This record gives sequence, structure tokens and C-alpha cells, in this order.
Amino acid sequence: MTPMPTPTGSPGVIRRRSCLTLAVAWTLASQGVHAQTRKLLRISTPAVSDDWHARMWTVLKDQLEQTAPGQFDVQINLNASLFKQGAEPVAMARGNLEMATLSAFDIAKLVPEFSIFTAGYVIRDPAHLMQVFNGPIGQELFKRVAEKMDITVLAPIYYGTRQLNLRDRRNVRTPADLKSVKLRMPGSREWLFLGEALGATPTPLAFGEVYLGLRTGTIDAQDNPLPTVKSAKFYEVTQQITLTSHLVDVLFIGVANKFWNHLSPEQQARLKGAAQSAARYNNENRIADEKQLVDYFKSQGLSVTTPDVDAFRKSVQAAYLNSEYAKVWPKGLLERINATK
Repeated sequence: MTPMPTPTGSPGVIRRRSCLTLAVAWTLASQGVHAQTRKLLRISTPAVSDDWHARMWTVLKDQLEQTAPGQFDVQINLNASLFKQGAEPVAMARGNLEMATLSAFDIAKLVPEFSIFTAGYVIRDPAHLMQVFNGPIGQELFKRVAEKMDITVLAPIYYGTRQLNLRDRRNVRTPADLKSVKLRMPGSREWLFLGEALGATPTPLAFGEVYLGLRTGTIDAQDNPLPTVKSAKFYEVTQQITLTSHLVDVLFIGVANKFWNHLSPEQQARLKGAAQSAARYNNENRIADEKQLVDYFKSQGLSVTTPDVDAFRKSVQAAYLNSEYAKVWPKGLLERINATK
């Protein structure tokens, strides 16, 4: 006898359909919860895509995808497309931005003792820089940053040794030779003071406007590490590089405490590890770049000159020691920096 087909609305079919519906609903709900737990991690940087401290963010993103899969939604915003250079700390404090690179000049606005790292000829070279910031001095100062800026520093990165890049050829031997030269600087008073200490007329201008400013003559010169001169193509609108080596520059990978404090200890460890890997990637490639870029710029038709660096050092140091900046440097800090090996 042929069995009668089970009606589509029989209890067995209905139960199976209900179980299937519940399974699908559970899967969708799980996916929704998973998506909701991904931490939005917006990164803002003025760096152009070819620069090492732009590329390092991809290193950070890739490592987080490996070590903390599905936990972070990393969004990288280059070319100051999200926030203008210098506006990042305020955005981070307000909860509008999770991560950025901060300069010593940015930090010095709220942590005045940090202005010692904006002074010319204090840090000797990249190795000295890392020893200072990865040691007790760095730990002490980063604690003050967290307290005063609501930002946690995850890693220092070597930004490069800053050199002068001039629109027109000029005989530059001492600071006196820069008189009346309109030298582009970011708009903070610390940057402007450095420009004055070098003997120039500092002119505030956003990084994204420097190329056009050099091309049109709005500014006569800019100062940046050599890899940035290449990646931003400033060599296309300038004729000379003068190797003053006036500032061994550092940036800091910082994360907003409003974001950091809501991560689990494991997530914090993963993010800090990714930041440190990104910093190493930047440092290794930037140092290697600097070693060969002088020949590259010469091949592009630029004149590369070396001034009387001792004359610059004496003039710049004297300007700082006689300024209000030195008054806020903690007693003994300069000596501790000098003694760091």
C-alpha cells in the first residue's frame, strides 16, 4: 500500500520549518551582533599615499585583521581628507576621531614641557630618538599626555631629519642668509618660533597647500624630511635642498582615550602591537630612503648644499635657551636627554 504524502501543513513539516526559521534567524542575529561589536577605528593623517607614514597605516590594519579578526573596522583617511593637520587632537578629545599621528608641536600646546622636542638640535639621530621615547623619559611624558590630552600614545615613529627646501637657488651658509625668506611652517607658535630661530620669516600654511604655495611663490621655502620632499613631489617646484639637519623629527601614534578605554585588555594589546609594527615599518623604510635620496634629488636637477651647521646649531640653541620655551622644560630634562645613549 502506497503511503499517503505528508500534507505540507502537517505538524512534522511545520516543526522542521520552524527549526529552520529559528536557525536562520539565529544566524542573522549573530551576524548582526558580530557587526555591531566591530570597533570603528577612524584614522586621520595629512600624509600623502606614497609616504611611509601613510603606508604604515595599512600595516596596522592588516595586522589587526590577523590578530583581532572581525573586531575592528579600520578606516584610513589620507591627505588631511577627514581633519586638517593639527585639528586631530581636538577631534579625538571630542570623540569624533579614534586615531592619528601627533607631532611634538601638537602635544606642546597642552603639555608645555613637550616643547623641548620642538627645539632644534636636541635629538641627535633616529637611534637616540627611540632610546629617549622608549625609555623612562618617554613613559613619564606619555603619562602626562594621557592626563592632559585624553590621548594614549602607542608608539613613537621617526618622521625624518628636517632639511630646508628652497624654491630658488640661494647661497645659504648661516642663519643670516635666510633673512626675508618666507619659510612655510604649520600654524602653531612653536613651529613659527623654530622658523624664526633658523633666521627665516615663518609663514603659516597647511601641508596640503605647500606644493601650490611653492609653485606660485606664496612661500620661498619649506622644511621637511627628504622622504616627504619626494613623496609630496616638492622637488618638482623647488631648485635647492640645504642640509641643515635642524630637527630630528618624531611623530606619535596616538589613540583617543574615549576609544581606548572601551577596549578589552586583549584588544588594547593587539592594537598597541599593531601600532608598534607600523612604527617599525615606517622607521626602517624611512631611514633607508634618507640614505639614497640626496643622489635622487641631484638627478632631478636640484642643487644640494651643506651650510655651516655649527653656526646654525649655536644660533638656534641660543634662541631657545633665551626664550619662554626653555622656562617650562622640567629641570634636568635636557641633561637627561643628552645623557641617554
